[in-house]
Formats: sequence, C-alpha cells, structure tokens
Amino acid sequence: MKLSIITLQGIKFEGEISSLNLKTTSGEITVLDNHRPLITQLAKGEAVIIKEGGEKVNFDIKSGFLEIGENNQATVLAN
Repeated sequence: MKLSIITLQGIKFEGEISSLNLKTTSGEITVLDNHRPLITQLAKGEAVIIKEGGEKVNFDIKSGFLEIGENNQATVLAN
C-alpha cells in the first residue's frame, strides 16, 4: 500500500508500507493492504508505520484526517 503523510510543513513520509496503526476519534485502527475505502478523523497519538522491508517508523500526530482510497493508497493529513 502507498502511504503519504502530509503536514502544513510539507510531505513528511511517502512510500510503500505493509501496515499503518493509528488512533482515530472512534478508536485505534490498523490499515493493511486493500483496506476498504474510509475517511476518518484522527486523535492525538502516535502513528506506527511498518515499511515493506519491515522497518518501523513512528510519527506523532496531534490531529488530522485519514483517507483510504480504492486504489490501495492511504493519505494522512496531520498536525
């Protein structure tokens, strides 16, 4: 799955990932390949990204939105 994390300062992450785990206002979510389309509001917390090679990347989020498209692409708009 392709992930883009975008903030007011620009693109903070862009690449192929195996999974994404983060907090939404409705609870914690894990996004894997071919997840159903979704738009949700993010809550304060840490996004945990597992890259395709297995490398783990953490990213602090204060608020924002997650959009998962039909084309196996996820976009995080974050503060």
